[in-house]
Amino acid sequence: MDIAQDRKIKGSGTKNLFENPLLEKLTRSHFSVPLSILAVISILLAYLSFTRFNIGVTSFIPLFIAGFFSWTLGEYLIHRYVFHMDDDKKWKRWITYTFHGIHHEYPKDKDRIVMPPAGAILISSIIFGGFWLIMQNYAFAFVPGFLIGYLAYAFVHYAIHAYQPPKNFMRWLWIYHSIHHYKHPDKYFGVSSPIWDYIFNTVPKRK
Repeated sequence: MDIAQDRKIKGSGTKNLFENPLLEKLTRSHFSVPLSILAVISILLAYLSFTRFNIGVTSFIPLFIAGFFSWTLGEYLIHRYVFHMDDDKKWKRWITYTFHGIHHEYPKDKDRIVMPPAGAILISSIIFGGFWLIMQNYAFAFVPGFLIGYLAYAFVHYAIHAYQPPKNFMRWLWIYHSIHHYKHPDKYFGVSSPIWDYIFNTVPKRK
């Protein structure tokens, strides 16, 4: 059973994940802090791609764009197969609830809408290491785009949970993600883009 479906959704409020105050503090953050850190990392990697690894503009731009749009697939896969994995084992239940289930239980808790700084730095380091093994120095152009894609997603995700839906064409993003939270937690895994939900058939069937 998906752990997000096994707990009653709270309209407001929050709760502690850890009794240890230091660990608990590491699970919370204003959304601007990790986003600023990742923006600086992206700029630094891009700078190194030009100054140290001599990646020209004609190579950097397509790699950056590819990285940016690759994030939408990464977003989908992480959300579906990590945050909503089958929680048939205790360790899986711990992972799904700690990293995402608590967000489904308290979707209005603004301090847990985006990944906190410690997690953001750790995961971005792992992502860079993985892409570097595949792409070598070209990762210094690809990963900045990937991280900026994440920043766009994180900003959209925060806005959806923190603000009322706008009265323009962007309103559909609020509706789309609300269906995932409040009606079909096993569908609509995309947040910033619906394309992979349609490709992998995780769109709710219309009655």
